[in-house]
Amino acid sequence: MRGQRPRARGDRKAGTVKRLPLPVRRSVSLTEAAYDRLRGLNAEHGLGNNYLLVVLLENLDHIADPDKLATAFEDFIAEYGAPSKD
Repeated sequence: MRGQRPRARGDRKAGTVKRLPLPVRRSVSLTEAAYDRLRGLNAEHGLGNNYLLVVLLENLDHIADPDKLATAFEDFIAEYGAPSKD
């Protein structure tokens, strides 16, 4: 397989890689701890930050306990406040 990319998981034909288009571009600010976690996921799974965020957010209902997620948001708001809705 010299000179060819390895076959990606889920490919039907060798050398054919399906790409997910990401038409919306936004600047994202993160804490150092959040960025370190994102970089760790990048190293583990080999996906860029944008794809990691897509996977996490689009699958949030399947991977996060709703009660724990609500508590995490409530704790964050209690500590830092919520932005105004203006």
